[in-house]
Amino acid sequence: MKSKFFVIGVVVACLAIGFLIWALWFGSTMNFKDGVARELPSNLLGTVYTGGPLVAILVALTLMVVTFIVERIFSLTKAQGRGPLPAFIKRVQQHLTAGNVEAAIDECNKQRGSAASILRAGLERYLQVRNDASFDTEKKLAEVKRAVDESTGLETPLLEKNLVALSTIASISTMIGLLGTTLGMIRSFQALASSGQAASAVQLSIGISEALINTAGGLTAAILSIVSYNYFTNRVDNFVYMIEEATLSMMEILTTRTK
Repeated sequence: MKSKFFVIGVVVACLAIGFLIWALWFGSTMNFKDGVARELPSNLLGTVYTGGPLVAILVALTLMVVTFIVERIFSLTKAQGRGPLPAFIKRVQQHLTAGNVEAAIDECNKQRGSAASILRAGLERYLQVRNDASFDTEKKLAEVKRAVDESTGLETPLLEKNLVALSTIASISTMIGLLGTTLGMIRSFQALASSGQAASAVQLSIGISEALINTAGGLTAAILSIVSYNYFTNRVDNFVYMIEEATLSMMEILTTRTK
């Protein structure tokens, strides 16, 4: 639920900021030779403004991508814990090999993060059933595996959160850019149709600018979204692989010691 409200809040805020940037910054009279008419841009900002209201949406989509990138970096860094993950996993394995489960749990408490939470859940369950005569060896290990699976099911979605938003933005921005291109060409052809060969150069340039600017804006947002989506997907996959490797190693050590 919190994630849903976060995404909605980001969308609304970025749309509002996008339209403000387009109207007040790009659309400032200082960026046009004809002032409030806003048809003869004098610099790049004025030219971008002539792309129309869809530019504001593309700016908002770009801001959303940047926001989700920052959120993913923060979340994945937090999920990793306080230190390098390989070093943490090695310390836990050393404690388990020595039979010191309590020390392994202390390492998890110090490290924190998703991997530490998953390993701690399994180790704490092992301590609970280790000396329970009502559980045989297989049941003890099954209980540990169940605790690990439950914790993994809770942690994994947090690692993948908002990746769908990035992939969605990649598709939407391309479509909006194409829509802006189409509208710009329609405006250019309307100017030709209404004025014939004496079509206003201003009207033609506005239509062409709208087409090209929206194309460029859509591609920029799409490229940024795709690159960040692929990067974070690969990072999450590597992180999940390390967690699975750590839990498998833990189960093997516990199986050996339990027998």
